[in-house]
Amino acid sequence: MLALTELGQRLRQERESKGLSLEDLQKLTKIQKRYLLGIEEGNYEVMPGKFYVRAFIKQYCEAIGLDTDAIFEEYKSDIPSTQTEDMPQQLSRVRSRKEIPQHTKGVSKAYDYLPTVLVVAGVVVVGIIIWVIAQNIVSDKNKEQANQEAPNSEVQQSNTQEETNETTAKNDNSKSEDEQSAADKKEQEKEKAAKEKAEKEKAEKEKKDSGKQEYKEVQKTGRSATYALSGTDAFNLEVTSTQADTWLDVKNGKGNAFFSSILKKGETKEFDLTKETEARVNIGYSPGVELKVNGKAVDLPFDSSKQVRQVVTIQYQPAEAQ
Repeated sequence: MLALTELGQRLRQERESKGLSLEDLQKLTKIQKRYLLGIEEGNYEVMPGKFYVRAFIKQYCEAIGLDTDAIFEEYKSDIPSTQTEDMPQQLSRVRSRKEIPQHTKGVSKAYDYLPTVLVVAGVVVVGIIIWVIAQNIVSDKNKEQANQEAPNSEVQQSNTQEETNETTAKNDNSKSEDEQSAADKKEQEKEKAAKEKAEKEKAEKEKKDSGKQEYKEVQKTGRSATYALSGTDAFNLEVTSTQADTWLDVKNGKGNAFFSSILKKGETKEFDLTKETEARVNIGYSPGVELKVNGKAVDLPFDSSKQVRQVVTIQYQPAEAQ
């Protein structure tokens, strides 16, 4: 194993402090594990090209929450500058006609007999179709004759049976309608009770949340932004990742961590921060991440296509304290 460079050692220590394995980092950055290991060991020869080195290091830093510009400046002696490489010459895979195997010539002779074979097969198919049609015609005539010779008693018996079935069906329908009417009445009463309960709960909630919630931007700098939450007696935060796994770190103003790990794709984490005055949300991979404050969606401060890592600080002042 190669000796770690100062940059590689710094990156590995930061990754391990976050509780991330190389497999976890591979999922976050979409960079192959062997390239990530090459960055930590300073073995840039394993990269597909020198121009990939800087891009991979930048993605590595953003995934574990490090400032890319500061890292590149501090360890510029460990990071190679971008260089242009010649692309390997593409080799032709087209074979000349002389390379085509000679045994295919025999196949062309077989095609000379193909028209004759097709004509014979067509005649056989037509004959089979005519025979099937003739059999169906004979069968239909036999059925028609048998129906005409059937005794009238069978018709009368059938009519009597139909009348009996109709009487039974009417009785069953009458009984079913009574049962259905009772079931419908019970269902209507249940729906009415549920509606009244929902309206009551809504009224209580509106009374409780009589204050108007405000979520205002205070300042922006670099990749960080601060917001002020007021006009409410609750501070509930929801974080959802819809596109890919992301590193998520949620702390209060005193630095105590509520969550510091990978948020899986499609996963939602909820935090009750009502007793806190400040919360700091560090998002390692912001594309597809959604934030909700007290059930209301709020926008991320920066365009996620331009600023992958974002830090959002929310300062909270309860309505009753205002």
